[in-house]
Amino acid sequence: MNLFNPELVLQSLSEIDPGPFFVLSLIPYLAFLYWAQRSSAIPKLALWGFRLTLLFVLMTIVFAIIAIQLYGGELTDVDPLHGAAEAFLTLSDALVVLGFLRIGQQRVVNNS
Repeated sequence: MNLFNPELVLQSLSEIDPGPFFVLSLIPYLAFLYWAQRSSAIPKLALWGFRLTLLFVLMTIVFAIIAIQLYGGELTDVDPLHGAAEAFLTLSDALVVLGFLRIGQQRVVNNS
């Protein structure tokens, strides 16, 4: 492989199966959740949002399998399933934001 040819590098990278990387990425995230549970710095509502991110990952996998089996395409091509999967991400993100906003508001009130 010629490292100076960007097209060949991109072609080689596109042939790598990303599946193992997704599985491996769960390890540091689970370590983060373990730490976050024991930390008093993470608000409980935000912690639930971080936990729900795992539900988003699970539902994305389920919906991707359904998209392949029923529609013969990728999840991103089946709008209702893709939207449903993204709804789980939106919910988890909203809980993280609300949890940290509450902490910020409580600190403002306590300092007043």
